[in-house]
Amino acid sequence: MKRFIPHEKWHAQSVTSGAFAHLNTLFGLSRLTDWPDYDWFTPFLDAHTGSDKKVTFVADSVCEGDERYYEQIIYETGQVPTREKSWHDLFGGFIWCLFPKTKALINQRHIEEINRHGLQKRSKHRNALTLFDECGVILAVNEQSDECWPELLRDHQWKHAFFVKRQQWGETIKPFMFGHANYEMMTKPYIGLTGKALFIKVPAEIFCKDLRTQYQYLDNKLYEMINLNNYLRDNRQLSPLPLLGVPGWCDDNKNPEY
Repeated sequence: MKRFIPHEKWHAQSVTSGAFAHLNTLFGLSRLTDWPDYDWFTPFLDAHTGSDKKVTFVADSVCEGDERYYEQIIYETGQVPTREKSWHDLFGGFIWCLFPKTKALINQRHIEEINRHGLQKRSKHRNALTLFDECGVILAVNEQSDECWPELLRDHQWKHAFFVKRQQWGETIKPFMFGHANYEMMTKPYIGLTGKALFIKVPAEIFCKDLRTQYQYLDNKLYEMINLNNYLRDNRQLSPLPLLGVPGWCDDNKNPEY
C-alpha cells in the first residue's frame, strides 16, 4: 500500500466532506484560509472542557530537547506540544476540545502503564488506548433500537449496514470521530481506509440535542466506560469500520456496488 502523505499546504477543499461536518459546524474548519496558530484552540477548549485537568497547546519547539515521552510532557505540564502546519496535530487539538475528560483520562492511563511496565514494553491496555486515540470512531446507538448494529458491523455485513439500512444513520445510529489520524487520512481518502468502532448505547433523546451537548454526553459516557468499566483494557471491544462506507462521509457509497 502506498504510504499516506498529507497535503503540505493548507487545503480547505479537503475538509468539506460529510466526515468533517461536525468540525465545520462547531469550529468553522473549512472557513479557515490558512493554518491556525497552536493557541487557536484555547477558547474552544475553555468552552468545551469538563475536565479538571488544565490543558494548553504550545508550539512543538517549546519542548525541543525535552527527553520526556510525549504523554509524560502532557501529564506533568498540561502542555500539548503542537507542530505547525500539521494536519495530525490540528485534528488532535479538535479532539481535545471535543473529548477533554476522555483525552485527559487516556493520558493518565498511559502514565500509569508506563510507570507499571516502563517505556520499552507496551501493555495491551496501552496499545488499545493508542489505537482508539488514533483510529477510533464512536458509534452511538439508540438504546431503544431493535437493530443489531454491532453484529452487522462485526460480521462485515457492509452492504446491509451501509446501504440497505443507510436511512437509519443519523436516526438509530450516529458516528462521532475520535481518532485524529482518521481525520488526517480523510483529507486524502482512499479505498481501504479503516477506523476502529466502539459502540455506545445512548438514550433516544440524545440525537435531538444540539451537537455540543451530544459530544459532552459522549465524553462523560466514554470516560465512565474506560474509568469504571475497564473498557479498552485490550482491543476486543473495537470493530473494523470502513470509513468510506459510512453514509454521508463519501458520495460514492450511495451506489450499492461501491
